Amino acid sequence: MTVAVAMASWTSGLHSTSTSWTLKSSEPRFVNGVFTKTSIAFHTKCFCLHQAGRWSSSNMKSIPRASSATAVEVLKDGSNGDTDTIPTPIVIIDQDSDQDATVVEITFGDRLGALLDTMNALKNLGLNVVKANVFLDSSGKHNRFSITKADTGRKVDDPELLEAIRLTIINNLIQYHPESSAQLAMGAAFGVMPPQQQVDVDIATHINIQDDGPDRSLLYVETADRPGLLVDLVKSITDINVAVESGEFDTEGLLAKAKFHVSYRGKALIKPLQQVISNSLRYFLRRPTTEEASF
Repeated sequence: MTVAVAMASWTSGLHSTSTSWTLKSSEPRFVNGVFTKTSIAFHTKCFCLHQAGRWSSSNMKSIPRASSATAVEVLKDGSNGDTDTIPTPIVIIDQDSDQDATVVEITFGDRLGALLDTMNALKNLGLNVVKANVFLDSSGKHNRFSITKADTGRKVDDPELLEAIRLTIINNLIQYHPESSAQLAMGAAFGVMPPQQQVDVDIATHINIQDDGPDRSLLYVETADRPGLLVDLVKSITDINVAVESGEFDTEGLLAKAKFHVSYRGKALIKPLQQVISNSLRYFLRRPTTEEASF
């Protein structure tokens, strides 16, 4: 299972460059309760970063595993309960709402508690939760955190760390609410119970690009979720010299929905380039990995 990791830098002072970056993405997997990874080298041609530097998989933070004993107890009878009443788990990573912090929102009906375990796990990744609040609406209880890096006090601009945040939250959600496992694509990777239904990538994938002023475009992608999807999308975009400036990544049950602000040489994407991106993403999403046997 391929797990590349996370997203671009999304800070307000972003700028486009044509610098060639050398990245090493990691393939995190949960094996017997242990988070492991292997490294795969790849290159991107254009990426927007607020601070100069290189990404390295050696800096990838291990994702703490929740230690709740309730995960197995809930499913002792082998039943997953009444799935009709289980709400859809939603995890949103928002880089647009706050200039100074990465905003994370978690929703799982009215089943979520204070999520102190999740906040502690995020602190173990070198992060500070600077603000947390809860609000209710018709879809349930929403837990929202504003997160910054502990060493700089700034929003998260490391793509590997953004994916680690996402996997940490989903892992803790599955451990403390094992009934969510059957409704999350990650349940097949490290959940108590894998999803009962499989999503057809071709049917689930929708891509739309529209202008967002003269200087950038909005790229929307909806597809079947899997570990590492976030950074894999960004890599596919930057491989064709399109800059990713900011965005939002939503995990909604078995699906992932991404919104990216993109540009080419400081301008909105022209129609031919929009078609190139759309075709490239569709091809990649159908064939996310290359089997070793093909060499």
